[in-house]
Formats: sequence, C-alpha cells, structure tokens
Amino acid sequence: MRKLLNTLYVTLPEAYLAKDGENVVVRVDNEERFRIPIHNLEGIVSFGYPGASPALMNHCAVNDVALTFLTEHGRYLAKVVGPVSGNVLLRRRQYRMADVEIETVKLAAAFIAGKITNSRTVLQRALRDHRSLENPLLLWTIKRLGQLIKTLEECQNLDVIRGIEGEAAKIYFTVLNDLILTDKDVFYLRGRTRRPPRDNMNALLSFIYTLLRHDVVSALETVGLDPAVGFLHRDRPGRPSLALDLMEELRPYLADRLALSLVNRKQVTPSGFRTKETGAIYMQSKTRTIVLTAWQKRKQEVITHPYLDEKIPIGLLAYVQAMLLTRYLRDDIDGYPPFFWK
Repeated sequence: MRKLLNTLYVTLPEAYLAKDGENVVVRVDNEERFRIPIHNLEGIVSFGYPGASPALMNHCAVNDVALTFLTEHGRYLAKVVGPVSGNVLLRRRQYRMADVEIETVKLAAAFIAGKITNSRTVLQRALRDHRSLENPLLLWTIKRLGQLIKTLEECQNLDVIRGIEGEAAKIYFTVLNDLILTDKDVFYLRGRTRRPPRDNMNALLSFIYTLLRHDVVSALETVGLDPAVGFLHRDRPGRPSLALDLMEELRPYLADRLALSLVNRKQVTPSGFRTKETGAIYMQSKTRTIVLTAWQKRKQEVITHPYLDEKIPIGLLAYVQAMLLTRYLRDDIDGYPPFFWK
C-alpha cells in the first residue's frame, strides 16, 4: 500500500519556490520562510504567480512529486510532472476501452452510482443527526435519489447516464442549503455556479474540489493511468477527464461534507470572503489556510474501505479507487467497485 505523505500548500501569493540540496525552500523577497525535505512530500500546490526555479521543477519530476500551480483564488493554471512511467499496455487498454461504448457505459454508470449513493448518504446522515431538518422536500429528494440509482442499473446509453447525473445533482444541490445550520443568510447555494462562483458556499466548494482534483490526478498518474482519457467526461484538450470521472463518487464524501462542517462549526466565516466588481466570490488568504488545514487533517483520518475491508487513511482513498480501476481494466476483477460511503 502506498504511504500517505504530505502535500505542501504554499498560500502566500508572493512566494517563490526553490531547491537547496534535497530540500524544497519557500522564499518571499529572497528571505527564506520555510523548508522541507522533498522525500517527505507527495505533492506541492502553489497559490500565486512568482513560480518555481527550473532546478526545483526538475527535482520534483525526478522524485515523482507533482507540482501544481493555481491562481491565488484557486483556479487551476498548470502542473509540472516528470516522464510518463505508466505501463504502456495498461494505457493502451484504457484508450481502447474508452472507444467502446459498452465499456464506457459500465464505468460511467459505476462512477455516477457512487456519486448519487454518497450524495444520498450525506442527506441521510444529516437528517439522522438533526431531526429538525426533516421536511417534505428533503425526504422526497432522498427517495428520488434512490430511484435514480436503480434506474442506472438498467441504463445502456451514455447520454442517459449524463441526464440522470444532471437531475441528481440539481435536486441534491437544491436541498443542500437545508444542511447549512449557521449564517444561513450568507452561506447558501444559488444553484451550482463554477466559473466564477457567485456565492460564498460555491466558492468554498469549488476550492475544495480543486484540492480533490489535484489528489485524484496524482493518484491516476501513480497507478499508471492517463488522467486525460475518461469514460464519462468527453475528451477535451487540457481537461483531466478520467480524474473528473473518478472525482464524481468522492465529491459528496470528501468535499461536500467538509464544506458543510467548516460552515456549521463556524471555522469559516462570512468575513473570509470577498466579492469582486464582476460579482465573483473569492476566499481570502486566512480562510484558504483554514480550509487547507482542515483538508490535510481530514486526510489523516482512518476508515475501513468497504470493498477491500482494510483500514486506510482517507487521504489514500483516491489512490485505492485508481488502483481498483486498473484491476478492472486488466480484467483482474469483474467490475469496477465505486466507493460507497456507509
């Protein structure tokens, strides 16, 4: 099993990353602020524009440490990785299966079954913990999500699967506001808006989704798969379609729950968000740090994986699912087992 290492998040927008021996060094105005041995890291995520030295980029590539650049507001810019080390036979198998509709339907249905099931569990858990949340719309949504899961079992068309996912997402995000227990006047969803987010809750979700995307892409590259060639999401230049596929089942459990917890526990507050002249919402640096700390802490928690029946840190969940996907592509198992939160 892969060891869970640290991801270094550099949130100072003026920070510059450099190499000193075997260490990653963070500098601001030529003054050293932080250093860490590279063998302690599995990834580096930098929020800002100054960048990194070519020597560090090479060092990260040689040591298989993903170096990702985001804007200070969390929008993805680019990623530096080393030479592709994946098994060529595995990738050829991935490409061939991605061109066969019956195979794409199987995997797409599995990804979305995981997403809808876990979305439903988020609602059920909230209802169990807070009986005051019970209302006809929430109960109907839970019931409808269950019906959509059963519909997927008989689905043989990729566009129909996308339609089911669209309906599930719409009704799920409609009632997600009911699960927000504090500061409801400033933390609410005006539907799901992405580029840019138009409210505080959307800004928080988009930021956490970006963190999840980074981890899923790294997991896929680690097991030798091509993150760009998916089964549910269509190929598009610059888009990690397979990573977006695998993220679907993990979003409710890893991202949505964390966002709700941060708001309901008042770990993030309305003052941590700002509105641009365009109406776009972004998080301030202090709030980003709070979210990143909570994300890292969450990844250290241990769960029993429902399929493997083994205890793993939550931070390895994306890697385990990527590994199971490779087993299916190699015909080692009969079907891909999505992660179902129990």
